[in-house]
Amino acid sequence: MTDEISNWVERLAAVDSCAVSDALDTLGLPSAVTGIAAQSVRRRIAGRVVTVKPVDAKQDGAPVRHLCTATIEAAGPGDILVIEQRTGIDAAAWGGVLSNAAMAKGVAGVIVEGPARDIDEAAELGFLAYSRNSTARTARGRIYELDFNIEITVGDATLKPGDLAMADRSGIVLVPIDRAEDVLKTAEMIVAKERLMTEAVQRGDPVSQVMGADYEKMPERGGEE
Repeated sequence: MTDEISNWVERLAAVDSCAVSDALDTLGLPSAVTGIAAQSVRRRIAGRVVTVKPVDAKQDGAPVRHLCTATIEAAGPGDILVIEQRTGIDAAAWGGVLSNAAMAKGVAGVIVEGPARDIDEAAELGFLAYSRNSTARTARGRIYELDFNIEITVGDATLKPGDLAMADRSGIVLVPIDRAEDVLKTAEMIVAKERLMTEAVQRGDPVSQVMGADYEKMPERGGEE
């Protein structure tokens, strides 16, 4: 990971998903992915993305490779694995052995567009697993790992390997690497402005004024500055 990317990841971890989502809105990029939530421990996660794409195990020519195994071996410390499990097959794209293997590699966490399992085990390990839902149904014999570090779709957003991701209790945000500096500058500006607004209401200023017409245009102003 380059110094520049490390700096972006550090800055991304210092803001919240709401500010990043607002920044993405301001810049005309897909904003937060809703419906994917922390299933194990509840703390913020930020890092560079390694993408994963599964395939129906019954599909002709499907590689007989358990989902995410090659991906974990290719991932680096601090990376986030993001899996698009939209095969239509009810099977978990993540489980306990994978959580252990990922922790051993220093992987920061996993985000699953689809179900995960062995959630209690991930929680006991302290491993961050975000997913759209959960199931006890195994991927074994149902879905394989088609490929990794390829373009995938999460929510309505297209995600490329090497992009950035951040997740907290409010939602998931995906940041294109080629727009990272713009997104982060805008998010940091929004955080600073909202801090001033919070101070204003805490000292007794009417909230109707603090969150008046100017507030509704705040993302637009942030994008112009």
